[in-house]
Amino acid sequence: MNPLQNLLDPAILFFVFGVIAGLLRSNLEVPPQIARFLSLYLLMSVGLKGGFSLAHSGLGADVLGSLGAALLLALLVPAIGYVLLRKWLSRFDAAAVAATYGSVSATTFIAASQYLTQQQVAYGGHMAVALVLMESPAILMAMGLAAWARRQEANAPGAQAGSASAASSPWHVVREAFTDGANLLLLGSLLIGWVTGDQGKLMMEPFSGALFKGMLALFLLDLGLLVARQLPALRQVHPALIGYGIVGPLVHGAIAMGLAALLGLPAGDTILLVVLAASSSYIVVPAVLRHAVPEAKPGLYLGLSLGVTFVFNILIGIPLYTAVVQRVWG
Repeated sequence: MNPLQNLLDPAILFFVFGVIAGLLRSNLEVPPQIARFLSLYLLMSVGLKGGFSLAHSGLGADVLGSLGAALLLALLVPAIGYVLLRKWLSRFDAAAVAATYGSVSATTFIAASQYLTQQQVAYGGHMAVALVLMESPAILMAMGLAAWARRQEANAPGAQAGSASAASSPWHVVREAFTDGANLLLLGSLLIGWVTGDQGKLMMEPFSGALFKGMLALFLLDLGLLVARQLPALRQVHPALIGYGIVGPLVHGAIAMGLAALLGLPAGDTILLVVLAASSSYIVVPAVLRHAVPEAKPGLYLGLSLGVTFVFNILIGIPLYTAVVQRVWG
């Protein structure tokens, strides 16, 4: 399988077109409410597909192994990232970037799922649950590191006093991670798909099947325009951090592949686990970090996540991870 074949996918080409249009400063835009609808549609469709698949597979050892590996990665990736990033960044910025890369991107997961479907690679519906489980641990770790950093820098005269309010407490983060509209829709759709099974799949096919590709293409067009707006912020970023935005996901994906091999996970589940480990959040985590770690620079962690890692994964990473796993797994 040629990894560059992914570039011939219409949805991916619309993403590239969006980046180009944004760099040309075109007035092309997707209205915010339409973009929000597209996001909810994609999450609902992925949840339904995962539930339909889970109704077939059940909750076996592979399912529990995949979810356990996902939770371990959600703790391991930000810990490794923080240690490395401290060479170039302050404690707060290192914690924020590490949390961004320790969490996951739903859009990258959706694009990978679509790619595997096109390549006729089977995967378990439970991986949508792994997506949700990996959302919050990195945020909690970043909050802990930031609290420690504030104590270490106690000589700074009471700046940001009271910032650690109830709105950014650990309990609030955990609750928000599971009750946030997007995550709740994903989990609810997965449960509905699981309960209704084949009958539900047949009834929802026109909605969650035939329309999916076009909706994904329009959503990626909007993300391409957003990426173009983030690129100028990367001009002031240390070159080593740009390298981290590409090499980091490769290393995280390799760790995920090693865990999958130890657990004996099937190829499709392994690919999605690798994609989740290699992805980085650019919506939920940055939104939380703005309040939980106000000392960090949003342009840094958002610019790296969206302007470097997301682009790499969409254009090169997903087909590359798929090709490597399929070669190793035979």
